[in-house]
Amino acid sequence: MRPAPSSETREVARAAAQWLALLESGAANADDHARLQHWRNSNSRHESAWQKAQLLRQRFSALPSALAMATLDRRPDPSRRAVLKRALGVAALVPTAWLLGRQLPLDVWRADLQTSTGEHRTLSLADGSSLQLNTASAVNVDLGTRQVSLVRGEMALKVTGSAPLTIQAPYGRIVVSRSEVCVRLNERDCRVSVVSGSVQLQPLHGPRLLLGEGQRVRLRVDGAGQIDAFDAQLPGWRDGVLMAQNLPLGDFLRELGRYRPGLLRWEPELEALRVTGSFRLDNTDRVLSLLAASLPLEVHSRTRYWVTLVAQTAQKNAGQKNIG
Repeated sequence: MRPAPSSETREVARAAAQWLALLESGAANADDHARLQHWRNSNSRHESAWQKAQLLRQRFSALPSALAMATLDRRPDPSRRAVLKRALGVAALVPTAWLLGRQLPLDVWRADLQTSTGEHRTLSLADGSSLQLNTASAVNVDLGTRQVSLVRGEMALKVTGSAPLTIQAPYGRIVVSRSEVCVRLNERDCRVSVVSGSVQLQPLHGPRLLLGEGQRVRLRVDGAGQIDAFDAQLPGWRDGVLMAQNLPLGDFLRELGRYRPGLLRWEPELEALRVTGSFRLDNTDRVLSLLAASLPLEVHSRTRYWVTLVAQTAQKNAGQKNIG
């Protein structure tokens, strides 16, 4: 199985695509060009991603206009301007899709259902089951075979009927009947958490497992890890909330970064600060503002998509402070 790209690889690819989209929009000013040059010069990986983005733009600019117009004419719409606006929006996203596609499996882009970074979707399936997709996730759904395949990211499935649904993940299968389960696909494992009821797990290697409410386990290539407990009643991403209980700031920011497009970075000395609280995921800018108001740090924003957290100069050696 092809390894998933690192978070840094994703960030660099997205940043290159966003810079390209800005230049293509015609809204870039002299300061924007200067910042782009600085970004390219700061890291060889940045420059490599930028050159790939430029090559992509050249390839797509050669597409015949008739092909683009055929896409517009495929489905009637009462507002041609709205269709064109959506088409232009897709064109702006092409660099991101292609650049990440160089790292991600092709089936991510072919998946039946997808969410972008920061997007959260809830869908009712034909059999009455409820499917939720977290940020940057993708699944395939086949109700004929009663199977949902997790291709990327994180999903929650609630099955209320007696007929089970099977979740197919790269590290095993999860059979869900009258239960609710969350499944998150990471770089090297798959975390299965049972919110209610119980589910049957069939790892790639090893015996079947029965996982009950409030239990979770990680499936890996070599089998299932140790079963541990969690509080299934606490709100989480399904409710649009990010919870933290005395969590190191570095871990908190890495999780928050999953819900933000662009670059989110911080000074290493901020890693050990502790965070406690409940944060709404529909406004991550506000979450950063809350951090700055409660911890000895400052938020420096070059753009909405380029944010760095730095220690307050006068408090670099100050004691840690929790968010209540």
